[in-house]
Amino acid sequence: FFAVLRFHRRCRCSSTQPNHFLVTLTESSATLSFTMLSSLQISSRLLSKRAVATISSSRRHFSFTFAGARKLQDIIKKERLEGKTAAQVSDIWYTYHEERENVHGIILSGQSGITIKERARTCPFFVQPIFRDDGFFMLLSQFLSEYDVFMLAYLEDYKMDPAAAQPLVTCSVFTDYADTLDLTLVRCDIVNKGIYDSEGYQVTNCLLSSYQNDDEYEAVKAFNGKQDAFDVDDYVAIQKQKWKQDQAGDV
Repeated sequence: FFAVLRFHRRCRCSSTQPNHFLVTLTESSATLSFTMLSSLQISSRLLSKRAVATISSSRRHFSFTFAGARKLQDIIKKERLEGKTAAQVSDIWYTYHEERENVHGIILSGQSGITIKERARTCPFFVQPIFRDDGFFMLLSQFLSEYDVFMLAYLEDYKMDPAAAQPLVTCSVFTDYADTLDLTLVRCDIVNKGIYDSEGYQVTNCLLSSYQNDDEYEAVKAFNGKQDAFDVDDYVAIQKQKWKQDQAGDV
């Protein structure tokens, strides 16, 4: 028996937020097999009851999916960036996000952004563990190519009802200055209180690395295509080491 789950999506405009768009997960042509998702029974059961309760409670009180910028212009007026050097644009981008809560600005090279988006269009799904309380839970990401945004939802929510799964973190990739300044501007939004700010930032960097790094991208390709070649336990072990190294570097 081989069942298929579909990650559905649709979008609608918000009348109260004209510069933002709302995305819910409804129907898409991309599919994930139930067999693959069932093999990821390593998620929240490894967390303490307290941590799981925090995530579940936050999901229940989260009334909507995602409010994110449709275009770079919706975040920052591009007129401010005209005539600026790459270093100046980077500084403006970082400073703009440092002054705001639950959002982070990330800078990549222009080619890195182009590569990430090209690969994400081909392989839109992946998983990212978040490690907490000596355990971890798993997020499922989907790339929406029409908006150049990754949406990360709780894997268990997706398995229960793909259409009702709501993003916890979003990652928008803007390549507007990839050719002229060799810059990609990335915005991470933590849109659910069940995810700590530091966790959202770290999981976003891990997600970007998965598509940017040639070796790591092999796991993404396996997850989307050759599912028998995707070793969940090995992948989680590697990610755990990365999280430890990143956290140690922040100390």
